[in-house]
Amino acid sequence: MILSGLEILSEVRAGHIHIDDFDVERIEPNSYGFRLAEDILWYTDDVIDCFRPPAAQHVKMGPEGMILEPERFYLGGTMEAMGSPHYAATLYACRSASTLGIWIQFSAPLGHSGAVFPWTLEMKVAQPVRVYPGMVIGKIAFWSMQGEPISYDGKYSGSESAVVSRLSLEDGRGVR
Repeated sequence: MILSGLEILSEVRAGHIHIDDFDVERIEPNSYGFRLAEDILWYTDDVIDCFRPPAAQHVKMGPEGMILEPERFYLGGTMEAMGSPHYAATLYACRSASTLGIWIQFSAPLGHSGAVFPWTLEMKVAQPVRVYPGMVIGKIAFWSMQGEPISYDGKYSGSESAVVSRLSLEDGRGVR
C-alpha cells in the first residue's frame, strides 16, 4: 500500500523514513519531490563490457546548469539521501520534467528497505534540455511491506552521489 503525503510527513517526523534535506513544501499527495544534484556522469567507452568497470566522464554543474543531449545516456543523482528501513520506495519523474522530454528512471525504480543514500538517476532526453542543480526533477513514493523486512546491504551501499554501474563486481551469474 502506498503512503499518502501526510503519512510520509508523519513517518519522517517519527524517524521511520529518512529524507536529508527534508522540506515539508515538497510533500505531495502520495510522494515527496526530490531535487537534481550537481553531479552528472556519462559513459565514455565505445562499447561497454558488463564485467569491466565502465569509464565515465564526471561533471559538476554550476548554477548555469547543463544542456543534456538526446544521443547520450546520463547518470544524475538526487540531492537528498532518501530511504527507510521500514518501507520500500520507488522513484518517478515529476510530470513537469517528463513533459519536457526528460526521463530519469528507466529500469531500476525500486529502492529496497534499508537503502538510504542519494539515488542514481538514469537520465535521457528527447531533445536538448538545460537542467539545473537543485531543480525538482522527480518524486519518491513509499510502500508498506508484508513480511519481515530484510535490510539492503548491496554493492551500492554507502553511495554519496551518482554512481556508475557496479555489475562488474558480480561473479557472472548476478551473484555477489
